[in-house]
Amino acid sequence: MLVRKLLVAGNWKMNGSIQSASSLASGLLSAIRDGIGYDVVVFPPFVHLPMVAHRLQGSHLQWGGQNVSAHSKGAFTSEISAGMLKELGCQWVLAGHSECRHYGQESNELVAKKFAQALGQGLMPVLCVGETYEQRESAETEAIIWSQIDAVLTEVGVAGLGQGVIAYEPVWAIGTGLTATAEQAQEVHQFIRSHLAVKDDIIARRMRLLYGGSCNGSNAEALFSMPDVDGGLIGGASLTVEDFMAVCQKADKLSKGE
Repeated sequence: MLVRKLLVAGNWKMNGSIQSASSLASGLLSAIRDGIGYDVVVFPPFVHLPMVAHRLQGSHLQWGGQNVSAHSKGAFTSEISAGMLKELGCQWVLAGHSECRHYGQESNELVAKKFAQALGQGLMPVLCVGETYEQRESAETEAIIWSQIDAVLTEVGVAGLGQGVIAYEPVWAIGTGLTATAEQAQEVHQFIRSHLAVKDDIIARRMRLLYGGSCNGSNAEALFSMPDVDGGLIGGASLTVEDFMAVCQKADKLSKGE
């Protein structure tokens, strides 16, 4: 039986200062022991990446960018390329976070090109997918999510998609205090995995699917215990060592089979 390693990812969004980011990185490094049975990655704001990279360099913790350009270089003011992230020691990058899709008007096709750029530099892209409350109420969840995934499949193929991670983040549960139940999350994750299996069963079974959307220490164990939920993309609960560790401790417990 294939066992996928749990992944706990902290998206710091546009929060903190150099001092607080340094303290958070150092605190996590001290709190999360080496030799853990799950993966941990943090996504600081771009301007804090050099400092976080310095703090975590050579450790068992990893870091990445919150977004990436769809272009490799050129006259694209304010953009940051995958190669630039790679130079900062990033191993990961988010692609298509719901806030970027909404505020930045990022289309499925643009997100797919960003995913491809990340792969081209050897970064591990986390493809974020999810539906709004109105779309869920209209029974469009599966169609919306598959259209977001299908754009990436069209761009890089199933083998390319399989080199990344998918994070299901229901838009209605981000920053609202609402959370999908473990059963609701499992239903969507199972849908994603079963549809990927039509393309490639091995890739579908190996690919890690994260839940994102007000995941915290109180609900992480129930969510991560679901058969198709392989960890979480954590927002607000990633901003303090105590809150993030509450999630990590659940992953640690499950990774030990407890």
